[in-house]
Amino acid sequence: MGILGESLEKAAAANTTRPIPKSAGAQMRFLVKQHKGTKAVAQLLGISQRTVERYVKDQIKRPRKDLAARIEREVRRRWQPQVRQKAQRRAAQTGGITIETRARFGFTAAPGTTDDGRIRLITQHLPPAYAARLFDAQATGATEQQLQNIAAEGLQEIYFKDRGRRADGLLVEFTDIDYVEMDF
Repeated sequence: MGILGESLEKAAAANTTRPIPKSAGAQMRFLVKQHKGTKAVAQLLGISQRTVERYVKDQIKRPRKDLAARIEREVRRRWQPQVRQKAQRRAAQTGGITIETRARFGFTAAPGTTDDGRIRLITQHLPPAYAARLFDAQATGATEQQLQNIAAEGLQEIYFKDRGRRADGLLVEFTDIDYVEMDF
């Protein structure tokens, strides 16, 4: 998953109403319940089935740092799916999505204008149509480049073209992303 996909996941996780389980045993029990068995969790995390069973029974309490990070990432990804879907639906229908990014923006424009890309820090609210397109693309397994293209098109229309009021014919390139944070 790329930087935009991770940012969408983080934004969705910020809309949860309860914190994830704290202990490794509770997190592992949650994953076992979600996957309906220890074998699937073991394959997901890249550990043995016996190790998963020992975490479930609280025989092991503190996982290695890398394993703890994988467990937490998988729990966050599956935590409160209905709450996340409701927040995404609200953003796609009425609220829209706010994107904050520092990246290189280059342009293709009319002759006589500069098309040299430069680093810009942009915080812009995108309308619900772009939020819906981003969520649909993410749900269908779109590549990072496809997500970037949707975000670039939204920033192009809303930020640079001011909803069609200026810069007619401008095409924006969204590259060299330093960071992206989204909120909905």
